[in-house]
Amino acid sequence: MNQNFSKIKNQNEKWKERQEEADHKLKEELQLLKREYQKPEMSKEQFKNLQVRIQEAKEMGKREQRKKIGLTAAAAAIGMILILPNTSAGIAHAMGQIPIIGQLVKVVTFRDYQYETDRHMANISVPEIKLEETVENSEIQEKLERTKDEINAEIQKITDQLVEEFEAHLEEKEGYQDILVKSEVLATTEDYFTLKLICYQGAGSGYQWNYYYTIDLNTGERLKLKDIFLEGSDYITLISENIKEQMQAQMLEDEGVYYWLNDEIEEWNFKSITEETSFYLNEKGNVVIGFDEGDVAPMYMGTVEFEIPREILQDILK
Repeated sequence: MNQNFSKIKNQNEKWKERQEEADHKLKEELQLLKREYQKPEMSKEQFKNLQVRIQEAKEMGKREQRKKIGLTAAAAAIGMILILPNTSAGIAHAMGQIPIIGQLVKVVTFRDYQYETDRHMANISVPEIKLEETVENSEIQEKLERTKDEINAEIQKITDQLVEEFEAHLEEKEGYQDILVKSEVLATTEDYFTLKLICYQGAGSGYQWNYYYTIDLNTGERLKLKDIFLEGSDYITLISENIKEQMQAQMLEDEGVYYWLNDEIEEWNFKSITEETSFYLNEKGNVVIGFDEGDVAPMYMGTVEFEIPREILQDILK
């Protein structure tokens, strides 16, 4: 058992090194693009070519993101893991239990997929949500069960797809690929809990995207952004304007920070969130908006989040 844990630890360390190397190369490349983009002496032809190069960098991750149906949630602690052999060399499937994250809900590891060669590395944890207790209200209990089943089905379907895509490229003679799926509990209270699923794919350069799921324990439903606010309130404008203010402030404070806010390529600029924009509630109860790589900034910025001050939304909160 100790050997299995040591192997997983070594895999994680190697993956981290390769991810950092790929991200560093991507950051250098995009910093160069940014400097070139800001040169006033560029010719029209150079500027046009540069637009294409930056657009390719921005779209690189989004093409992968569109393949994903939707991922959600789990806890990132490792409990008792039983490694089971697989027919493919270097692959193991694991079943185990992760510690309880709340009085009502717990998360167990349904499957743990590991693979490692010189050119390919995968570390995918497939969680499963279980209800630890039964609530008195039968209607809420039924909704909790349905929400749990929906989330678990999404997790298993998408993770199976990621594994399938990974294995489909194992026979390629050139290049390498890394893939990681892990998760963490962002907040858990008597009223709700929020889980964040972190996904990473690397093949020359890396791309990370996140999914946030908040379950309202009072209703048993997944909490949508609009559910937090009074009906008819313009929460989209208030949040969007605050995000723009935060973007501008960060860029003024640090020249290494760059968002598509006042870019000459108008269609890239962030204008507004939507009802479907990713969000979560942190331990303070504040709304936090999350964006994937390439959504509102060059990919060297990684995934970014914006915590919205409570006083901004105080008058329209339910």
